[in-house]
Amino acid sequence: MTKLNATRRQFLRTASVVSGSVGAAAAPFALNMATLNAAVAQSAATDYKAIVCMFFYGGNDSSNMVLRTDAPSFTEYTRLRNQMPESIALLAPGTAPNNGATRASPARLGGALPIVPKNMAVGGTENSANTFALHPVMTEVQSLFNAGRLGILANAGPLVVPLTRLDFTSNSKPKPQALGSHNDQQSTWQALGPEGVKMGWGGRLGDMIASQNTNQTFTSITAGGNAVFSAGQTTYQYNVGGGGSVQIGGLSGTLFNSPTAATTLRSIVTGANEHLFAKEYSSIISRSMAAQQTFQSAFSASTVAAPTQYNQPSTGQNQNNGLAQQIQTVARVIGARNAIGAHRQIFFVSMGGFDTHDNQNMNQADLLARISHAIGYFDTVMSNIGGVDMRNNVTLFTASDFGRTITSNGDGTDHGWGSHHFAVGGAVNGGEIYGRFPQFQLNAGQDSANNAYLPYTSVDTIGATLGKWFGVSDTNLSTIFPNLSNFPRDLGFLKAG
Repeated sequence: MTKLNATRRQFLRTASVVSGSVGAAAAPFALNMATLNAAVAQSAATDYKAIVCMFFYGGNDSSNMVLRTDAPSFTEYTRLRNQMPESIALLAPGTAPNNGATRASPARLGGALPIVPKNMAVGGTENSANTFALHPVMTEVQSLFNAGRLGILANAGPLVVPLTRLDFTSNSKPKPQALGSHNDQQSTWQALGPEGVKMGWGGRLGDMIASQNTNQTFTSITAGGNAVFSAGQTTYQYNVGGGGSVQIGGLSGTLFNSPTAATTLRSIVTGANEHLFAKEYSSIISRSMAAQQTFQSAFSASTVAAPTQYNQPSTGQNQNNGLAQQIQTVARVIGARNAIGAHRQIFFVSMGGFDTHDNQNMNQADLLARISHAIGYFDTVMSNIGGVDMRNNVTLFTASDFGRTITSNGDGTDHGWGSHHFAVGGAVNGGEIYGRFPQFQLNAGQDSANNAYLPYTSVDTIGATLGKWFGVSDTNLSTIFPNLSNFPRDLGFLKAG
């Protein structure tokens, strides 16, 4: 009987994860909070830390987000990206905007925004002779870089082992499966394996640290839709929106326009039952409802300043920013941390639209403006949550399917590999570029092949750096990141403690 019970529980946990992957519409069957472990942790943490993954679905062209502007690099960058029918090459820093040019075009936006790393040789001597800039719409990112609360993670991506150009072209060393596939590379960034992997490294970090939470149900929170990143072995993603947690449908209010039907259904699914499956199902539903009430009460009492609108480059109009609104939801959950017994949390937010094969000038300007605005709001809102500055306690990092091709295809870019990313927060050793920034050259040197950057910094290293700061042991980091032994364990972008 013991073996049967263990199998039954494992089945229920697995079934709830699978059903939850189809989204909020499946809430009546998903049992969104499968474990609902409300037991008091044996060694609860007295401090608080959170990691926020900001994911860009579609593959962000980071070569136009962060770029080298020293003369040799910028000349080659301009040559390769100034193609007919529409150049996507940004203009040199200091170039005045042409307000008569097409909206969101490089001419209309003006020159790229210069940044000066504090220590030009962090990634090696290759970085020391170069100058750098950001896309012209990323003013908030520029300010945070200059303030030392944002660092740049250069040329990062999923890797099995370090690769040179010769390794790649000769196919002599292993590399991630299905490079260039959106679904597979989203999964590989988030879960270190192609589509079909069930556990992400964010959820696995949650597994290792969940015991520090009084209520482990709220360890992994997603405000950006279901994502494998947030799912662990015993940690399950808890879906929230702007209004709070997602309820199990049909158990309150009216069902088929009848309050009696809702009451009857609730009594059926939460009532006592001798059948083992039904008994466990009833127990999960009851704990789910109790957890939702606990969460919703705490979330409703947590208020933070709402984000302002952002200026949309393609129209010149102010618009709401859904990505910033997801950050507001994260901030409200953090404000409720004491009431829900949270000391360590993993968050996920996301935005789509980055598959810019064409019309990239307009589309990417809007996307990067939203990113910069949301990151600026993140810094602002974290500085005052319930009267407490939480910036040192919460670290945000960005990720995306892959980078894009070095060359333009005429008015956009195609699927690549390595990509630049940001790490943001008071615990970040900001104002620096970490890793080796690649040469902007087509299939030359060690940095590129097949019209794409070969990643220099592995996802394993980024994840392990975050995990170490989070409090995960070195041994457990090696378990979560199986290829970590092939790479540096700490990239250095986070302060100790």
